[in-house]
Amino acid sequence: MKYVVLLLLYIPFSCSAQQYNFVSINYLIEQEVGRIILTEVYDQLGIDIVITPLPGKRAQYEASIGMNDGEIMRIYSYGKENPATTRVPTPYYNLETMVFTRKNSGIVINKASDLSKYQIVRVRGVKHTQNVTRGMENVTDTDNTVQMLRLVGDGLADIALTNKMDGLIVLKNLGITNIEAHPHSLDKQALYHYIRKEHTKLIQKVDDKLKELKQSGELELIIQRAENEVFERKTNYDDLQ
Repeated sequence: MKYVVLLLLYIPFSCSAQQYNFVSINYLIEQEVGRIILTEVYDQLGIDIVITPLPGKRAQYEASIGMNDGEIMRIYSYGKENPATTRVPTPYYNLETMVFTRKNSGIVINKASDLSKYQIVRVRGVKHTQNVTRGMENVTDTDNTVQMLRLVGDGLADIALTNKMDGLIVLKNLGITNIEAHPHSLDKQALYHYIRKEHTKLIQKVDDKLKELKQSGELELIIQRAENEVFERKTNYDDLQ
């Protein structure tokens, strides 16, 4: 009987030890794609994860002080600014920083410094748009992509900066037709998973799995399925509020 009790005590402990809690940035399409991709990666490792969407700055703060086990998706420079987390070396997705303007605005942006001439809006706490607007004073932060694109559509801002997929889906679902994406992205960056530095073995496990999936071509298939799932889900405006 003693051994049965010990076994019952051990089972929930061992299960809980295999669950990790991560955060993502809310309201961003690429983050939702990442949630699906990483859930599949961890499923293949036999590890349960919980992903909680938060505002960008809150997500960074919680990861930095150990309230969770890390962030699911950030650009390379995030690792330099947040020493409490370790970058999983193998990137698993890419991010295009795209300029969105009103049609026939005459605005031409060839490089980041060109942005300084215009009133810019971006989503608060998003690193890739913070980086291209670093040091600029003509920038307003919004809570989400919907707010940002409405400001441009209403003529209250000149340029919105976001991920290409994010912007195009929001425009379609809001029925906004007077805004367009520029033909070329302003920047393209690899996206990485960040894990609290104390989880050394987990970092190695995830990196090995990502390398395996990349080499076999399975990662690309997972990405395609994730993008299709998010696109289908985002056909309803209620999901973009």
